[in-house]
Amino acid sequence: MKTTKQQGFTLIELVIVIIILGILAVTAAPKFLNLQTDARASTVKGLEGAVKGGANLIYSKAAIAGIEASSGDVSGANSTDVSTTLGYPNVAAFGSDQLDGWLDLSTAEWTVTTSGAGATITPAGFTASSGACEVQYTIADSTSSAQTVSVVTGC
Repeated sequence: MKTTKQQGFTLIELVIVIIILGILAVTAAPKFLNLQTDARASTVKGLEGAVKGGANLIYSKAAIAGIEASSGDVSGANSTDVSTTLGYPNVAAFGSDQLDGWLDLSTAEWTVTTSGAGATITPAGFTASSGACEVQYTIADSTSSAQTVSVVTGC
């Protein structure tokens, strides 16, 4: 009787190796992909667009009302008056009662910090160093319109 020597792997051995590789890929992939950081950075960039769009809509309403060159209140969404300076939302517009009127921003999801020159918005529950993962809004002054900048480093 002639004996043949086995060449290669059996089907069961190949399936076990594929399963082990799949388990390793599933456990190692999140460490390499870092999806949470990318998602948070994209959300901050989206908020920047919302702040710019909301500020421009408020400015348009102020221009229609003829108060784009001074301070005043503009009717926002949800029957809320929004405080403006030179037609753009000012720091008072970042108060919880006015914020929904021009930005529809959930304070459960975002933390708003105001200062004399504007406001900073960061994801709620996210502790980042100053100048990281935030949207900065600078109020309008006599030399420039309102500025919005997002910082996505450190997310």
